[in-house]
Amino acid sequence: MPTSTKPPLPPTPTSLPPPFQTTNPQPQLLALGAEAHLYTTTFLLPTQKCILKHRPPKPYRHPILDARLTRHRILSEARTLVRCRREGVRVPGVLALDAENGWMMMEFVAGGTVKERLQRWREKGGTRGGEVEGLMGRVGVAVGGMHAVGVVHGDLTTSNLMVRSRDEGGHHSIDSTDGGQRTGEGGVDLEGEIVLIDFGLATQSVHDEDKAVDLYVLERAFGSTHPEIEESFQEVLKAYGESYKGAKVVLKRLEEVRMRGRKKSMIG
Repeated sequence: MPTSTKPPLPPTPTSLPPPFQTTNPQPQLLALGAEAHLYTTTFLLPTQKCILKHRPPKPYRHPILDARLTRHRILSEARTLVRCRREGVRVPGVLALDAENGWMMMEFVAGGTVKERLQRWREKGGTRGGEVEGLMGRVGVAVGGMHAVGVVHGDLTTSNLMVRSRDEGGHHSIDSTDGGQRTGEGGVDLEGEIVLIDFGLATQSVHDEDKAVDLYVLERAFGSTHPEIEESFQEVLKAYGESYKGAKVVLKRLEEVRMRGRKKSMIG
């Protein structure tokens, strides 16, 4: 029997958790993930933009198990974000949550992902240089700051690293209408503060192995998504190695993780 290839329809208002089913204006769908849906909405004031993350019920799981998993994952992500913020790591702030209904509201980070910025930079004919190396260095410092407080991301890719936009005075802004693309080579701004997002798979760990795997995942992401600047990943590792005490031990462990990765690739 032939199967349908039509893309899934976006969530309807009835798929939103309470109390967002009746809010006006309604949250706008931003992204659909396997585990969660992201929306843009407002918090307290019409001008205070924020992100709504909703983990909808999974019909293939037993309702009691699904409710327990959803509650655990929402609370775990929120606790990780709060801990990072308290320790000075640049992550979205938690504004509100309802673990029973599976949603959390977070600070809206104006700007674009590192993936988007680098792809636009490549399309505009950008070449490797100081701006790219500066961006890579800031990525290394951001990841090092997260690892220094005992948090492992679990899904470090360039889609989960934001470049926060700057206002006209060069300061980091909370909101922006131009995505921070005013300046830079080829009209793409690679400057800006790095903000880590999407901590749905994050864990709290002090083990060097876990941190090394985090770096390995990020390295592979750069190699597959941005092969034109793969060599510049050394700037990430250089900045990471200088970001906190113990980072150099993690870099040594990264070599072992790479060897296991190569062996696995050879064996298939």
